[in-house]
Amino acid sequence: MAHGLDGGTITQYHDAVLRLAQGQSDHPGSGPGAWIAIAANHRFNCLLWREEDKARRQDVPAADIADGKRRIDSYNQQRNDAVEAIDEAILASLAEITPAPDARLSSETAGTMIDRLSILALKIHHMRAQTERSDADGAHVAACTARLQRLIGQRADLSGCLDRLLFEAREGHAYFKVYRQFKMYNDPALNPYLYGQARSAGAPGPGAP
Repeated sequence: MAHGLDGGTITQYHDAVLRLAQGQSDHPGSGPGAWIAIAANHRFNCLLWREEDKARRQDVPAADIADGKRRIDSYNQQRNDAVEAIDEAILASLAEITPAPDARLSSETAGTMIDRLSILALKIHHMRAQTERSDADGAHVAACTARLQRLIGQRADLSGCLDRLLFEAREGHAYFKVYRQFKMYNDPALNPYLYGQARSAGAPGPGAP
């Protein structure tokens, strides 16, 4: 597999982080190259999951929810940065591979697949916790058990698709590119509410001399 990666190893890593470092916000990296970015991506997905849960609370002041929204935006930006870093590292390991003339272009990159695997690991981890609740009734446990099995199947499918893409990329039968997300809402020069606010406060807007 490209860069020594495969779906099984990645999902084992995701699960291990959730088992061993539950509640921690600073998970360590795991090896060279793309693994550092994979660890960062999973870390920010874990932080996002926690903040998204907290943002649904109704027993805290609105200011706390607004602060949480800002953290969500920050973590999401860093999560997407990590996806791009994963793709950059994998493509660097494939730099000597020349795709065949008929190689297929995969619009979904390896990095976006690994990001989806991270999110599925979180869903599986938390859905499994729901199946183990002693304070929930049988119908809840049964419904969550069925959902858990479906999530496990979805992850197996995605892991297989990732392995196929990495294998075909190594063989020159497929390729992908780094797709920049350009999150405009986080950029003060691109978000009209932010640069408009800056103009009304007397600061120059984008493109101003």
